[in-house]
Amino acid sequence: MLPLHDLNRPSKKPHVTRILIIINVAVFLAVLVYVFYDVKEFSFLKDLYKRFAMVPGDIIEGERLYTIFTSMFLHGGLGHLLGNMLFLYVFGDNVEDAFGHGKYFLFYISCGVVAAIVHILSLTSPNQFTVPVIGASGAISGVLGAYFVLYPRAKVLTLVFYGWIVIVPIPALVFLGLWFLMQWTFGLINLVSIVPSGVAYWAHIGGFLAGMIIALVFRQELLENRKRGRRKW
Repeated sequence: MLPLHDLNRPSKKPHVTRILIIINVAVFLAVLVYVFYDVKEFSFLKDLYKRFAMVPGDIIEGERLYTIFTSMFLHGGLGHLLGNMLFLYVFGDNVEDAFGHGKYFLFYISCGVVAAIVHILSLTSPNQFTVPVIGASGAISGVLGAYFVLYPRAKVLTLVFYGWIVIVPIPALVFLGLWFLMQWTFGLINLVSIVPSGVAYWAHIGGFLAGMIIALVFRQELLENRKRGRRKW
């Protein structure tokens, strides 16, 4: 299943969501240009991933803590980038609508931090602590968790591959519930696997739960913000 768009119109322009998408895409394209075209003006990007990816072992030792934040804006490939940005585009605008621009940004970063911590806690072998971690999926998972709490009945236009390709509206409760169940299943498999996959499933789980908890704590206030915004609009 692939989300295309939700049928849940926000009352405000999602400026922060758009800026986050632009930054992530810009960083990826700049690195791509430097690597493939050897543009000297972009030489400052040399070893970007080595310097700004998060290495769990460093965080445990209290070193390079800034990489918890910088790693959220790095991606390992075009598919990784496009998948993350699609989910942020589909679900981010309404969550930003409820939180407001400034609080939404703090929420996004906070979920990313929690996701990084949960990922580190999930590691089971010494070798895993040396593997760099990159991607915005932990923070974006927090956005999904908040959407799950705030808009469970909102319809998500979804591309479904079931023998043939169809586009169907699926309630967010079902779509995001299935998504979380998949992360949980693969996360448990990773814990017992001799060779874990390269996907940080527990970061997704941690981010999603962080987003859910924050949204549950402030649910009434967030929904009131949303209603006020609609009346003004």
